[in-house]
Amino acid sequence: MQAQKQALKILVVDDEPQVRRALRAVLNGYGCTVMESADGEEALAEVKADRPDLVLLDFNLPGIAGLEVCKRIRQLSDVPIIMVTVRDSEKDKVLALDGGADDYLVKPFGTQELLARVRAATRKVAKAGEIPPFISANIKVDFERRRVFARGEAVHLTPKEFELFKQLILGRGKPVSHLKLLHVLWGPEHSSDREPLRVLIGHLRRKIEPTPDEPRYILTEPLIGYRFNAEGEQPAEPRYHCSVRRAED
Repeated sequence: MQAQKQALKILVVDDEPQVRRALRAVLNGYGCTVMESADGEEALAEVKADRPDLVLLDFNLPGIAGLEVCKRIRQLSDVPIIMVTVRDSEKDKVLALDGGADDYLVKPFGTQELLARVRAATRKVAKAGEIPPFISANIKVDFERRRVFARGEAVHLTPKEFELFKQLILGRGKPVSHLKLLHVLWGPEHSSDREPLRVLIGHLRRKIEPTPDEPRYILTEPLIGYRFNAEGEQPAEPRYHCSVRRAED
């Protein structure tokens, strides 16, 4: 990768040798170090032993299914995961995202699309130490150490969830558009599909909100995007937005 002191380590998990060879050629040409696994057991062992920076994970694997591998990796690590598959239905995409994947890439795909997804998934949080901590009555976020507390309890967020929460907090009190969030999280190439964002918002609400189905902090702005209500204990505004959220989301 350009402008990086150390090459990204990417784990490619696919049972087809020709697919692994093709991905290795593209990623090596982009400056990445590539590790390979042919099945889920190997992939889990690699994640434990070598701590890759990104996992490209096939949906259909022998033995442990790709979706189950994704869930087990997520229990072990925050490493970004891109599901790579021929399955392109919305149901499969939601299953992958709910299972802990950060993105979803449908075969066949072009080299530039693959590299764009890799860039988006591995994008580092720039100058996080320059953002002062956010502290309210019930939520505390240390951006430098990437630590989140809700109602005094530590909250574990994946990298994508943390970046989404950061964007909402930085824009607190104002609507943050779907388009901006999609651009920040997945890159400008992926601004038309809002389903991954909806899924990620759902995950974040389940971890932050005292009652996820009646959000008080992460509110829906109909047809626009989402807004972080820093004073979630104020009931009037969240009640209005809860009713709208059920209608829109």
